[in-house]
Amino acid sequence: MTQETDVIVVGAGLAGLVAAAEVAEAGKRVVILEQEPETNFGGQAFWSFGGLFFVDSPEQRRLGIRDSYELALRDWMNTAGFDREEDRNPRLWAEAYVAFAAGEKYAWLRSLGLRLFPIVGWAERGGQGAGGPGNSVPRFHITWGTGPGVVELFERRVRAGVERGLVSLRFRHRVRGLDVRGGVVRGVVGEVLEASDAPRGTRSSRAVVGEFSLGAQAVIVASGGIGGNHELVRRNWPIERLGPAPEFMVAGVPEHVDGLMLGAVAEAGGRVINPDRMWHYTEGIRNWNPVWANHGIRILPGPSSLWLDPYGRRLPFPHFPGFDTLATLQHITRNRYPYTWFVLNRRIIKKEFALSGSEQNPDLTGRDVRGVLRRVVGGVQAPVQAFMDRGADFVVRPTLSELVRGMNELTGTDWLDPAVVEREVRDRDAQLANAFGKDAQLAAVRAARAYLGDRLVRVAKPHRLLDPAAGPLIAVRLNILTRKTLGGLETDLQGRVLRQGGEPFPGLYAAGEVAGFGGGGMHGYRALEGTFLGGCVFSGRVAGRAAAAAVI
Repeated sequence: MTQETDVIVVGAGLAGLVAAAEVAEAGKRVVILEQEPETNFGGQAFWSFGGLFFVDSPEQRRLGIRDSYELALRDWMNTAGFDREEDRNPRLWAEAYVAFAAGEKYAWLRSLGLRLFPIVGWAERGGQGAGGPGNSVPRFHITWGTGPGVVELFERRVRAGVERGLVSLRFRHRVRGLDVRGGVVRGVVGEVLEASDAPRGTRSSRAVVGEFSLGAQAVIVASGGIGGNHELVRRNWPIERLGPAPEFMVAGVPEHVDGLMLGAVAEAGGRVINPDRMWHYTEGIRNWNPVWANHGIRILPGPSSLWLDPYGRRLPFPHFPGFDTLATLQHITRNRYPYTWFVLNRRIIKKEFALSGSEQNPDLTGRDVRGVLRRVVGGVQAPVQAFMDRGADFVVRPTLSELVRGMNELTGTDWLDPAVVEREVRDRDAQLANAFGKDAQLAAVRAARAYLGDRLVRVAKPHRLLDPAAGPLIAVRLNILTRKTLGGLETDLQGRVLRQGGEPFPGLYAAGEVAGFGGGGMHGYRALEGTFLGGCVFSGRVAGRAAAAAVI
C-alpha cells in the first residue's frame, strides 16, 4: 500500500470535521472517508438541539449565574462517578474538557462564528443533594441555529480545505479494517458502496461495488457510537446495574450509527473500555413523521409534569422530569416497566415541553427571532402541537376519567385504575393551596422559578393539574430512547488510541463518540448535558492537531 495522503479521518460527523479542519489548517493533506452519502455530512450533530456546555459564560453572568471551573469540575466528578482502574484516562480527559469549557472554548467558537440563544438552560438538575450528580447551575447553552449551526462552523473550514486541495471527501467508502504493519497503523481497507441519493438520516444501500485501500501516516477514527444498533446496545447493556434491557426501545439516532468501527479497531489491537456505560433517555416518544426506522424523539421536559409508572403510581423522589436521567432509567428498567407516563395539562406543555432535535425547533434552527418570541407569548409550539394531534404516545382529554380511559385504550391494558391516578393527582394538587408545602417536586418547581431563565421561558407557575382554565389534560407515554455511547476507544490526552497493554498504538487516533468523547469515557456513568457536541469538538481538535504534528 502506497501513501496517498498524510492523514485519514474515518467519519464525516462533527468530530471528524473538526479533526480534518485542524489537519488541513496545519497544511497537511487529509482524506475523509464516510460510508453514507454526502447528504449526511455532519452526522448526528446535524439532528441535535445544539446544546453546548460552557462555564462562567457571558450569557450566564448576564442572567446572574455564578459559575466557576472549580464548581463545574466538582459537579462533573460527582456526576461521572469514576470508580474503575481503567478510568485514569477518562478522568484526565474530564479535567481537560472542563478546563476547556471554562477557558478558551467560548472565545474560540465565537471566533469561528458561533452565536448563542441568550437564555441558558438547566439540564440534569440533580436532586440528590449538593454532593450528588447534576448541574449546580444552568450551563446548557443553545446554539443559534441548533445543531446545523454548530456543524456549519466546521463544514465551512473543511470546504475551504477542499478548495485549497488539502481535503478530499470520499463518500460511500465504508472502512472495514486497519492496515497494520510492523505494529504501526499504515492506513485502512474497506468497501465502496453504490452511489445513493438517500435523504439525510434514511437508510442507504449497502450494495458493494468495489474495494479500496488507502495509506497515510495517521488515521483518526471518528465513526460515532452504537445507538442505532440495538443488537450492540443489548449486548453491552449493564444488567447488573440496570436490570434487563427493555423489550421495546425507540431509536434516537439512525441505523448507520452502528458501532462497527469499534469492533474493527479492537480486532486490530486497540483497547475498548467502559462499553457498558451508555446514555439513554427516559422520555422518548415515537416520531409521528419518522425519518429513520423506529425514530424516537426525546422530550426536554420542564419539572412540573406528574410522572407515573404503568400502574398510575407516582415515581418516587428524586425521579422528577429533567433531574437525573440515569437514576430514573435505573428505576424504570429495574422494575421492568415497559413505559411510564407524564400527566400534565395544556398550560404546562405550552411552557415546559421542548423537543430535542434541529428539525423539531424550526425557529431556533432557522434563526427566526419572531418565531422564538412566539414561544413566550403564543400558544403551544407547532411541533409539540403536531405530536398532540398525531403522536402515537399522546392522549388529550377534557377530564381525568376520560384521560385514564384513553391511556388504557392506548396501551390495550387495564393497568391504570382511575382511583389510583385520581388520588395521585389530587394529592399533588392539594399542596397548591399555599406557596409552600411538603411536596418535594413542587418545592423544586418553585426553586427553579427563582432562576430568571426558567421563570421566563421554561417553568410554568405552579397550579393545579385539574384547574379547568389550564386544560385540557394530557398524558404522554414515555419509552426508553437509545442515544449515546459513553465508553469507547481508550485514548491519551493527545487522542492516541491505546493498545491492550496501555501503550499508544502508533499511527492511530480517535475522537468523538467512538472514543467515549475522549479517553474512552470522560463522562463516566452520567453526562451533564451539552457535553456531547462539545466533546466532539474538543476531542476532534486534540486528535487533529496531534495527528498533523506527527506527520513528517
